[in-house]
Order: sequence, then C-alpha cells, then structure tokens
Amino acid sequence: MFSKVLIANRGAIAVRIERTLAKMGVKSVAVYSKADRDSLHVENADEAVYLGEGTAKDTYLDVDKIIKAALDTGAEAIHPGYGFLSENTVFAAKCEENNIKFVGPDSSQIKLFGLKHSAREIAQKANVPLLSGTGLLKGVDEAIVEAEKIVIR
Repeated sequence: MFSKVLIANRGAIAVRIERTLAKMGVKSVAVYSKADRDSLHVENADEAVYLGEGTAKDTYLDVDKIIKAALDTGAEAIHPGYGFLSENTVFAAKCEENNIKFVGPDSSQIKLFGLKHSAREIAQKANVPLLSGTGLLKGVDEAIVEAEKIVIR
C-alpha cells in the first residue's frame, strides 16, 4: 500500500480520489494551476503543488511538472484520474523510469489497448464476447463495403 498518492487531475475527479484515499488512510497530493488555486480539490488535499499559470497544456499536461511534483512531495504513486494523462504512454513510462507507480495500466498496455485493432485482437484471444467489426481497413471504399455488411435495417 502507498502512504502518499499524487492526483494528476483536478475538480470533481480529484475530489473523489482524495475522498477514497482518505478512507484508505493514504495522504493525497493535489496539483493545481493558477486558475484552480481556490478549488475544492486543492483545499481537501493533504498537500498541494502549484503548477503555474497557463492552459492545461502548460500545467496539468506537463509531464515533467507532474513528475517533479511527485518526487518533491515523496508521492509513491500517481493517480491520473481520467482524461488528461490517463492514457499517455510517455507519462506512464516516465513514472516507471522514476520508480513512481502509475495507478493504471503500464505504458506497454496503454499502447496495446490504445490501438483498437490490437485491443480487439487481444480480446478475441481471451475469448471476450465482441460485437461485429472489422480489422484494419485500407480505405474509404473498403470501409463503405464493410459498413454495409453491419448496417441494421
């Protein structure tokens, strides 16, 4: 179990994660931009790290800032919430490189499941029930032919 988790997200997502961590006896670290300095997720966290001014790209999506915040606070794990960095293979890999647990799939799994054709192939091999679909299509003409096969009339 971790003693401290950084939440690489904001708003209601971060508040829900903080609430769960508190119930588990785990300390939370919020990150925030200037625009979010008075947000509930900042107020509720055990610690908060200022990421600076700017857009989400300049703050919440800045992988190096998030990793530095985790290292500076001694967070053992990073929970990305959803959206933002939750499916970012570079971010997950950076966590791995810095011995920080990424709460979610590892970078290789994100890569495999981020590509729908490889995710479908993995699911088929595991006998997961799937809806009708196709493999990779070579162009618009092939897409139209395949779509007509599955159109519900």
